[in-house]
Amino acid sequence: MNPIQTLGALRASGYQPKSIKDELRNNLIIKIKRKETIFKGILGFENTVIPDMERAVLSRHSILLLGLRGQAKTKMARLMVTLLDEYIPVVAGSEVNDDPLQPLSRFAKDLIAEKGDDTPVTWLHRSERYIEKLATPDVSVADLIGDVDPIMAANLKLPYSDERVIHFGLVPRSHRCIFVINELPDLQARIQVSLFNILQEGDIQIRGFKLRLPLDIQFVFTANPEDYTNRGSIITPLKDRIQSQILTHYPEDPTIAMQITEQEAKPALNQKKAIKVPEMLRELLEAIAFAARESDLVDSKSGVSARLSITALENLYSTAERRMLLNGEKSTMARLSDFWGIVPAITGKIELVYEGEQEGPYNVAMQLFGLAVKALFLEYFPHPEDIPVKRDEKDPYGTIRAWFSGNNMLELMNDANDKSFKKELEKVAGLRRLAEISEVPEKETSVFMELILHGLAEFNIIQKDVLDMSFSFTDPLSDMLEDFDERNN
Repeated sequence: MNPIQTLGALRASGYQPKSIKDELRNNLIIKIKRKETIFKGILGFENTVIPDMERAVLSRHSILLLGLRGQAKTKMARLMVTLLDEYIPVVAGSEVNDDPLQPLSRFAKDLIAEKGDDTPVTWLHRSERYIEKLATPDVSVADLIGDVDPIMAANLKLPYSDERVIHFGLVPRSHRCIFVINELPDLQARIQVSLFNILQEGDIQIRGFKLRLPLDIQFVFTANPEDYTNRGSIITPLKDRIQSQILTHYPEDPTIAMQITEQEAKPALNQKKAIKVPEMLRELLEAIAFAARESDLVDSKSGVSARLSITALENLYSTAERRMLLNGEKSTMARLSDFWGIVPAITGKIELVYEGEQEGPYNVAMQLFGLAVKALFLEYFPHPEDIPVKRDEKDPYGTIRAWFSGNNMLELMNDANDKSFKKELEKVAGLRRLAEISEVPEKETSVFMELILHGLAEFNIIQKDVLDMSFSFTDPLSDMLEDFDERNN
């Protein structure tokens, strides 16, 4: 509890008012000098977005964060709270966080005129100085700026032109705060117009009553470039008044993407204790997201949110947990076969172009899985098509090819228990040996054995069929001969 509870005590303490932008700037300078992390938990922006944010704060600018969905725009805005002073003094009872030494509202001025140095002072924590509004088509000027309260005017017997009958909206109530409007283009043009003078001159107008309020607000806006064509746009005069436009982006390094997914995913504690997710499968999850961002079937303008990997990892844990519970096991390791359970996380996070819609969301998800498997396979094993055919060099996949050529088939059930699953994999001659030669972790051998099968299927060395409850692997030539016999018979 701060001992200063009155205006007189505040004056005696030597307190000097300062604007929120100076407050942010001063605290940022201190943190930079101390080499402190400014935006904790934000990964991949160290050399791009974060320096731009710091420059904008140092310049005391309003900020527009422009980027596709799932690029941590809102998270960045929320972390700006850490640059505020821990507490600031406020006139007790003020709706607009009046500074006791620089009162803004009629209420605060009248109270100070009446009580003088005995005016009560309260202290506002920085966590209460962040206001966020999602822009939607139904947002009105009254919501943001305010409106005249006819009932108050009648009770107080005051004209509508009197400031005391105004019900303040979110913006005046954000005085001395950080005010964030998410998805700015969704705000109707006429509503965006109401922000002009607030950004530039600090005055507002409510139903023809012009009220001069030198509001002190740090504005932060977020927008998605897709919105410029699909739903609306930021009108040019408003955009001109936002001093710094900062472009965000997806992580460019898969390692950083994995760290973000690990940080943001929230599997249940019991899941994390009982289920091991090998590093290779985490790499595969990110490879799917990267493949989606490069796919011609996915709308690149819409973007592929980082939430795809996050929710996919959570689904991977849950798929493995469900299998473990069905089999009465106490622990398990995630498999490639468990990736059938992440399909809902993929189909719900991608927007398809016309060709993708023709393929269907499920088929596109499976294609992305295949592309990711193919890329990951080549990180651990040689390219099947690059193996020279020489007498003195042996084909590392020769034994596996021969096993399937011998009219053998492998069916991996999605919900098979660990013992049965590994036993099925062991049937394929040469599969374990190839995984071990590649120096994979011993406990994860079965996962890499699976990767070999799925990888060879992507290169059409073997045939893979996705069934309702299993993956089936056969020799492609055998399947062709069977189809030929069926047609002839």
